[in-house]
Amino acid sequence: MAHISGGDRSQLLLLPDSVDDYVGPDNVVRFIDAFVDGLDLRAAGFGRVQAKSTGRPGYDPADLLKLYIYGYLNRVRSSRRLEVETHRNLEVIWLLRRLTPDFKTIADFRRDNRTAFRQVFREFVLLCRELDLFGRELIAVDGTRIKAVNSRERNFTKAKLAKAIAESDERLARYLKQLDEADKDGEDAPERGTVERLQEKIAALRKRRERLDDHGKALADSGADQISLTDPDARAMHSSSRVGVGYNVQIAVDTKHKLIAEQQVHNKVSDLGLLTETAKAARETLDVAQIDAVADRGYFKIEDIEACETAGIVPYVPKPQRGSAVAKGFFPKDQFRYDAEADIYTCPGGAALRHVHSRPVRGEIRVFDYANAAACKSCALKTRCTTAAYRKVARYENEAVLDRMAKRLAARPGVLDERRESVEHPFGSVKQWMGQGAFLMRRLENVRAEFSLTAIAYNLRRAISLVGIPAELWPILGDGV
Repeated sequence: MAHISGGDRSQLLLLPDSVDDYVGPDNVVRFIDAFVDGLDLRAAGFGRVQAKSTGRPGYDPADLLKLYIYGYLNRVRSSRRLEVETHRNLEVIWLLRRLTPDFKTIADFRRDNRTAFRQVFREFVLLCRELDLFGRELIAVDGTRIKAVNSRERNFTKAKLAKAIAESDERLARYLKQLDEADKDGEDAPERGTVERLQEKIAALRKRRERLDDHGKALADSGADQISLTDPDARAMHSSSRVGVGYNVQIAVDTKHKLIAEQQVHNKVSDLGLLTETAKAARETLDVAQIDAVADRGYFKIEDIEACETAGIVPYVPKPQRGSAVAKGFFPKDQFRYDAEADIYTCPGGAALRHVHSRPVRGEIRVFDYANAAACKSCALKTRCTTAAYRKVARYENEAVLDRMAKRLAARPGVLDERRESVEHPFGSVKQWMGQGAFLMRRLENVRAEFSLTAIAYNLRRAISLVGIPAELWPILGDGV
């Protein structure tokens, strides 16, 4: 029996009457087309929405936005690759109605409208809210690091610059010494070629030394703690992230269906101080008066947690085990029980620690120290508590917010598992399914535009997998977004 054989490549075909016949009724491009047509692009901040009456006609921003959403949804982010798709991809040909913009036009559109993509993301969140895809009760906040267009070798901190300068000076001194020895007369003098190579190395090192001095001056003038040469806004991340130089992407994920409710890109290395900003924006977009927010230990900052409560957010952040006592293996602070009515701490040995003095920290916030020097002298557990004359326990004046949060966590221990299950799904999808392990553009605002498109694509794919296209989405899209 013969195998299935293909047709003759030279055979003339009777093609369908229209391009529309190639795209099925439930194809995702029909949804993209309807969604973008329902947007108010002028209100979103897109330029050139209204065509000019003179000059050469330009491309409609709606068409280029459709192209980018389709591209990010299908792991095609490069403007050059998108240009190729407009010539060969039947779905793109249908979506753009046979328009074929060149790669520069496509790239310029993303750069010129970089702040408007965030509003498109929010419009899609509103659409998902209308479809009741958000639980609007609990959001999980987390961050991940994504590589920037900047290598480690082109990023400098003050310490790294000082080390590089010292190494250059040491090598330069060694080469100069070798050159002096080469200039001496004698049978053991190096050949002429060796002298020339040394002179070339010395000249190259001096140029490098000048560049390092320029980098040091630029770093001092900027007032920053590090400088990146290729992408000035990128920052060296913690070595544990394995990203090198990149950006810190923050998201708030609704735990009902793992949809992203809020996203933003920062160039802060740490997550500290970003909880309130992210959770508050998500609460406002989801249009609720109050919402629970869970995050990992990297967000534990008393000022941020207090700000959450003020902003209508109920935070769940586990306390990290850090500090000098923990590092030395002594009793951590959470083993000292605090009595708010008596204003005393009870230590593991049963002694009462009372307020002895206070001191200001971080602006207007004060810290109160509790101790019992007399009890420490005769305590059998002192060797497990401190090497000083007595143990002191510090308490912030607003630490009651941490006590309330600790009680909430104790009453709801499963919330931390909900956080991990919810927030890791978008990040895993973005990095693995969507293949976005690095940004393509430079500068913070451009990178934010990139991730807004990524978040739109993730939410779109997630929404379609939950409710489909024809039955649920078309009635809403028909009325406009």
